[in-house]
Amino acid sequence: MQDHKQLSRSVQGLNVLITGAASGMGRATARVFADDGARVAVTDIDADGARAVARAIAAAGGTARAWQLDLTDRDAITAVINETAAHFDGLDIVVNNAGISVRVAIDDASYDDAWAKSLSVMLTAQQRVIRAALPHLRRSRCPRIVNIASTEALGATALHSAYSAAKAGVTGLTRSLAVELGRDGITVNCICPGPIKTAMTARIPDEQKATYARRRTALGRYGDPEEVAHMTLSLCLPAASFITGAVIPVDGGLMARNA
Repeated sequence: MQDHKQLSRSVQGLNVLITGAASGMGRATARVFADDGARVAVTDIDADGARAVARAIAAAGGTARAWQLDLTDRDAITAVINETAAHFDGLDIVVNNAGISVRVAIDDASYDDAWAKSLSVMLTAQQRVIRAALPHLRRSRCPRIVNIASTEALGATALHSAYSAAKAGVTGLTRSLAVELGRDGITVNCICPGPIKTAMTARIPDEQKATYARRRTALGRYGDPEEVAHMTLSLCLPAASFITGAVIPVDGGLMARNA
């Protein structure tokens, strides 16, 4: 009988870069990783928000540094990733979390702009972040990539076609890169959050959210950002070394429910 193999369930000492980390799921993810002992690069277009998250992590005894990052700027992506790797002496984990909320009709005059921005921020930027990070990930003892998509990639809501197309692209990117990068020992996985309490959903009246959650989810509620963050952490553990190419809903049973 093969001896029991001990696999680590901690990211202690690993270096993680998170995009869109100034608020919502990104902020929760930064805090969860820092609480487990990772060194965190908090990146966001909102420089003040990123610095506030890094300060909060430091105040709680963790290690973090903030970088402003505009994901539509190819050169900035490369520069920030290289600076992160130099500052922390390596890069082990990339979490492509940043997103925007775009709601527009297909025949609206602004649709082309909404389409271009959606794909730029939520799909093109993800592959650029990954490509810039690859030289560092290939030197890591625990290389992990987690891309955040949405249940809008698995189902659809009217007026969200640009958003849904970008998120569906993320699932395809994830599966393809899992196959391509497997030879390097790099795992690539995707999380599809469902209804989560973030700034994107804050404008929805509480009564409307409660009705939607009761009718559509198995658990009958919206999720907390930390519940997504802990799934992200789980996929990045050294013990998760045989999980790759997975597309995982974190949706309270939204996609499982027929009626």
